[in-house]
Parts: sequence; structure tokens; C-alpha cells
Amino acid sequence: MSSTIAALSSPNGPSAIAIVRLSGPRCLDLAKAIFHMEPKARHATFSPYKRLDGDALDDVVYTYYKAPASYTGEDMLEISAHGNPFIIHEMLDDLFKRGCTPAEPGEFTRRAFMNGKMDLSQAEAVALLIDARSQRALKSARRQLHGELGKRISALSDELLDISALVEAYIDFPEDDLPPEDKRLIADKALSLSEKISNLAESAKYTHIVREGLDIVIAGAPNAGKSSLLNSLLGSERAIVSPAAGTTRDFISESIILDGYRANIIDTAGLRHAADEIEAAGMAKSAEKISTCDACILTLDSAAPLPELPDLGSDYPGPDKTLVAINKCDLTDSNPEIFEKHFAGYACERISCTTGYGIKSLKKELLGLIRKNRIIPASDDIFISTRHAAALERARDSVKCAAQKISDSAPAELTASDLRDALDALGEIVGKTDNEEILDRIFSKFCIGK
Repeated sequence: MSSTIAALSSPNGPSAIAIVRLSGPRCLDLAKAIFHMEPKARHATFSPYKRLDGDALDDVVYTYYKAPASYTGEDMLEISAHGNPFIIHEMLDDLFKRGCTPAEPGEFTRRAFMNGKMDLSQAEAVALLIDARSQRALKSARRQLHGELGKRISALSDELLDISALVEAYIDFPEDDLPPEDKRLIADKALSLSEKISNLAESAKYTHIVREGLDIVIAGAPNAGKSSLLNSLLGSERAIVSPAAGTTRDFISESIILDGYRANIIDTAGLRHAADEIEAAGMAKSAEKISTCDACILTLDSAAPLPELPDLGSDYPGPDKTLVAINKCDLTDSNPEIFEKHFAGYACERISCTTGYGIKSLKKELLGLIRKNRIIPASDDIFISTRHAAALERARDSVKCAAQKISDSAPAELTASDLRDALDALGEIVGKTDNEEILDRIFSKFCIGK
């Protein structure tokens, strides 16, 4: 990595300030050439930016970072200019004429990883932090960025090394046959470790929820008040509300923050026997959303008879994932008791989307339903990506195979091979196992300038 890279590190488009970032061995010489002074490390300095032709391009603030005390571990230069896209274009063009190379996506963070400033799981967390769309997603990304996943992998690796040391010792001293109780002890340790690895891999199922949000579907018969409930939960008029049945033909999705998590509230077409093909298509989409949701709010009109909902078979979520919202309880002819009796065993909440009655309690009940069924992960959970989960599963399977070989008194060399495979799999997560293809895939998803 002998080249000096440059890129815009703030968003494209007009802004108050734009940041151009450089990393590489020529940063110091470039700073001297552009600003005609010796830069002081880690000090912000105001100066005109002088182009190669000597003309001043803009008045900027620049900061020089001397290696290794920088984000990438190399010499770095950050230039804060006025956020005019033309100025930035001219500045980058000047830097490229001076010998800088355009940075690839994620190249700054990749250099930080290659220079030992962070492990691979921390490097991945940089992109997660930028993309976080809720408090919990932000908190989880920060925990990973601060090395929490790396610490857990390190603890698992230490246990694995302890087991490997016992097995390797037997390979080195085969004349000292292990007594049966020692073999059982090593096998038990290996099985216990495989369980810990499995538990960490299992937490991958929560990653999508933390990153993308919970999918909460509002379902029910036409005119039950589903769109009104969506508007009430959002606190704005997002969906069209009409007394005409079948107004919502397609699903509408909007997001709110629920206890720090992103929640995607999905208003679906009313469930009834379709009057035409378009409505049937809308209900098919409703059934699809209901069958895959994390939670369902079944909305009912308490001033109307019990609806005859179409049979969706097993697509309907059970009581553990369904909250019954008994709407229109402000009307004089409402009869919520009938609905509560019919849906005994379900969490029921009386509401009025017109007056706002019960909406706050509905949110609280919904959150309780989600927590009770462990749809939301614990606040200290971290991101386990598909890549992490695959590596953890390989490590778990290898450790289980090793435990079985120990129990079966198989040759110690075979057991040691399984344990080394497990160690390599764990190493992939934090980048201890060199794999250029994995690195290319990870950093290609980053934005340029990060």
C-alpha cells in the first residue's frame, strides 16, 4: 500500500462543509506543497488551498495525522472545504494530478485493518454504524466497533486452544496414554465449547431485526380502521382513510421507533372475499405479509358484527404473535366484550383511532408481546452477520467432531485436525485467517471515502 489515496469523505452534493481525505506516504509532502508550510500533526490549520498552477482554489481547514496515530495507521491529511461540488471536483482533480490515486470503496478502512488498527469484525462495524437506523442498531454497531465481538471470539479461541493443547500434548507424548476420565473431561470441555459457539451463532437471527427493523402487520376486515390505526401510530396522515370498503388495495409500509428499535408498520388490504382480480391480488400480498411478520395487529370494528375473515390456514400468526386491536370503542353501539370473548387467549386492547383512546396502551401491549416472545434481542446483543454465522457453524461442527473422536478414542492427530479447523473458522471472523476474497467482498460494500 505505497500509493497515496484521496476521496471525498462527506456526502455528494451542496453542503456547508465537505471533507476530502488522503492516506498514504505522500501526505506530508502534499501538505507542504499545497499550503506552503510545515503542518503540525493533529492541529487544525486555516489556509488557502493552492493548486498546482499557484491559484488559490478555496480557503480551507486542514489537519495532518502522522502515522501510526491515524485512522488508517498511515500518514493522513483531511481537508475541510466549502461544500460546493465544483470546488471538490477541482480539488480532487488537482490531487490526482499531484500523483494521488482515487480511493476504492472501503479502502481507508481496509488499510486500517491491514495496518492492525482494528480487527475485521470492527472494520465491518464501521459500515454498520453509518447505516444504523435506530438507537438499538446504533448501539449494537458501536459495541462491535469497540471490539465486543472480537472479545467474544477471543474468549472462544482461548478455550479452544486450551483443549488443543491437551490433545497436542498426547500427540507429542503418545507413550503417556490418557486415562478414561481425562478423555471424558476433554470431550466434555469440547461439547461445552461447541454449545457456546452455537449460542453465539444462533443470535444471527436477530441481526435482521436490529438492522432492518421488526415487521408489524396491521390486518383485518375492510373498514375496521387499519389505515386510521397506521396514521395514529405514525402520528401523521400517511394512509388514505375512506368509508368505502377496499380503499387500500396494496400494502403501505412506514417506520417508527419502538423502544429504540426500528418497527416497520405495514397496512394491508382488507381481508374479505375479493370482489375483483385487483382486490384478490392485494389480499394475496396481505396474506404473504401476515405469514412472514414478526407481529400482527388484528384490527376489528367493535361496532360491527364479528367479521368472517378468509381462511388463510397456517398463515395467521397465533396468540403469541398477535395483538387484537378492538377499534371504534368511542361509538355508542360498540360492543368490545363480544370480541374479547371471541378472542380469549389473545392480547386485546380497546382503542379509538378517532379520539386517540388506547393508542398509547396499544403500543405498550405490543412491545410487551414482542418482548415476551423474545422477538427483540437483549440490549447487549451484537451483530452476527451471515458471514459470522457460517464461520461459527463450521467451528461448532468441527469442535463437535473432535469431541466425538475423543470419546471414540480415535487417533489424536485426527482430533487435533478438527480443532485446528475450528480455530481457523473463528479466525476468519476477526481476520486472522488471510482470505483476500473475503476482504474484497466485505469492503466492496463500503462507501468511497470510508
